[in-house]
Amino acid sequence: MLNPKHFPTAVPPRPMGNYAHIILLRETDSYALFQTDGELNTARVRAGLTEKELMTRLTIFKRKQTTPERLVGRELLRRHEIISGEAYDEKAKAPVDKAGHPICDYNVRFCMQCPDCITYGFAIGDSGAEKAKVFSDTAYSVTAYDTSHESFTLNAPYESGSMSREGIVTSRINEQDHVRPQTLFPAIITTRDLTSALFFYVLNNVLRTRRYGAQTTRTGTMTNHLVAIVLADGEVCSNLRLTQALFDTLKQQDAIAPAQPIDPQTALSALSELLPTLLETQGGAQISQLLRGPELAGFLADLPMRKSEAGMHALITAATRDSNAYHQAYVQKKGKK
Repeated sequence: MLNPKHFPTAVPPRPMGNYAHIILLRETDSYALFQTDGELNTARVRAGLTEKELMTRLTIFKRKQTTPERLVGRELLRRHEIISGEAYDEKAKAPVDKAGHPICDYNVRFCMQCPDCITYGFAIGDSGAEKAKVFSDTAYSVTAYDTSHESFTLNAPYESGSMSREGIVTSRINEQDHVRPQTLFPAIITTRDLTSALFFYVLNNVLRTRRYGAQTTRTGTMTNHLVAIVLADGEVCSNLRLTQALFDTLKQQDAIAPAQPIDPQTALSALSELLPTLLETQGGAQISQLLRGPELAGFLADLPMRKSEAGMHALITAATRDSNAYHQAYVQKKGKK
């Protein structure tokens, strides 16, 4: 259902203006931690595009969104034996393992050729760098910080279950703010000049990722509701404007109640309905296709990568073929000079 002519047959060496936008509504399913220096990240901004009052909103910085999605993709690459599961040995300096799979050690030694490296980019000092073709930005909560967070007192008891041992009380007690469940964060992920296989690789990472923020082994579960896919010749509106427009719509519908979570289905319907007008008024790009609603649901249901292991393997193989072709044509060639 996506126009195949919009995606290049090979990743070009210079920007060609083939943009594909993944519009999401991120919903926390448990208490989450999006923090810097021990405090939740917040921003003081206007409540809406028409609602002029100021509001303090919770924020999710860009790397707190893309890093978990990137790691989920790398997990799949190892599962399908595209990259090695071994760590890079600084003494051996071997680029591949014994089976011939590239060793791609995240933030240590990138292989510079797998789908992860080519789509999300890498930097290896003097050895080379590749700019990311996946763009992201800070996401803002629809509701205010005051009603979207909760403070908890945390402790670490001894094995006996008590906080004391041999008459000495432990000091392992801490207070931490958490983002409440069902807090909504509209977000746009933009890809530029990716082949269709690499775009679906990124989309698959987004749909599969379920944990974000700190302490992901204990909390941070999140659902990424796909609202729309937009094909255009440039970037569309920002995350902040998307959030403010949704706030205005929900406010008009009396769907925002103090200290109460917003119904996710109400927010999803409102966001889908406001998109055509918002994209026309807030972005300067020419929209060639907007996939949403029942068409989007049918599109997702028909994706082979969501139906079977064979479909997933076909996607990973196609994405690897395209990333390797880019590496051989431009990255490897550049390194030999």
